[in-house]
Amino acid sequence: MTSANDELTQKPVVAILTVSGGPRSFRGNLANFKDIVRTGQEMGFPVYVVTIRDLKLEEEWIKGYTLNADNKWEQQYFPPPKVIYNRIPQRQDELKPTVRRKIRECLVHPDIKFYNPYFFNKWYLFEWLKKSKSTAHLVPKTRRLHGEKGLQKMLERYPCLYLKPESGKAGKGIMMLKYQTDKPLPYRLKVQHHKSSTTYKSANMQRLWARIKAETGAAPYIIQQGIELAAVDHRPFDLRVLLQKTRKGQWSVTGVGARMAGSKSITTHVPRGGSIEDPNKMLSAVFGSENAPGMINRLKTTAIVIARQIEKASGHTHGEMSMDLGVDSEGSIWFFEANAKPMKFDEPHIRQKSLERIFHYSQYLASE
Repeated sequence: MTSANDELTQKPVVAILTVSGGPRSFRGNLANFKDIVRTGQEMGFPVYVVTIRDLKLEEEWIKGYTLNADNKWEQQYFPPPKVIYNRIPQRQDELKPTVRRKIRECLVHPDIKFYNPYFFNKWYLFEWLKKSKSTAHLVPKTRRLHGEKGLQKMLERYPCLYLKPESGKAGKGIMMLKYQTDKPLPYRLKVQHHKSSTTYKSANMQRLWARIKAETGAAPYIIQQGIELAAVDHRPFDLRVLLQKTRKGQWSVTGVGARMAGSKSITTHVPRGGSIEDPNKMLSAVFGSENAPGMINRLKTTAIVIARQIEKASGHTHGEMSMDLGVDSEGSIWFFEANAKPMKFDEPHIRQKSLERIFHYSQYLASE
């Protein structure tokens, strides 16, 4: 039986939690796991990937996976972790009773610090932010989608609405609804596909509602006021902010990226045709280069206020989250989305810092 090197034990043992399956015996973003493990090793941390099934907290040694000198995954036995970084890949994995049970066990364990326990639900996020004076004004008007009456009421107040799945990811399932009084078929529903969209036109709400029900199925949805985002060349953009806790346990902005909507897309998500842009360039193009740095600072400050409120209202410890914020044509900031398990940022300077911060925060947690 091989075990992790004893000399490394001054630094806390960090485990990346996922689920079993797949060709490597565990699932998740393997390229991301490699980057995290390699960074941890370079920083002197004993770090390994562990599955829910292998995380036996009462055992003296735990089966995990790490990278060998050839950058290949290798199974070894490790001491129990001091810090667990949750990277369970899918919501449906996290909802399984065995997984929920194991997460609860970790959360109450006296010797383990566990962070990012659960994916966020969109509806709860907006509810949490509405609870605080410091964040309530950042949230577009949001309702749960229950029936055509409620939808009609919202449409009377706001000529453009977004319909979003409560548990959506990367823009999947989002629809845009407009009511254009000057058109013979005034109801326009734009449904986002992989990299394109289809527009359905309807004369009345009943027909439109039938189409919406066909699209949503049984999935719970929210209705949200459409915000007219700042745009460059008629293409709206929003800002992606990555927040992580530092070695002092404080929220800090690791980086800000901009994402511009694809020409046929109703969202700015890159998998749906959006493009990666420079936030300074985008904001300068709309608000002038003299105003852009101040706006980026305002975005960062706002994002930290939001992260604190989300963490406080969720009742759980989080070490990182990414956030989608929009700036409208007047320069006001709006909150659209936060992710408890951020996807990796493609910007290299943000990426490297984000990997190191996982271990800075793990060190802080272990010394608490």
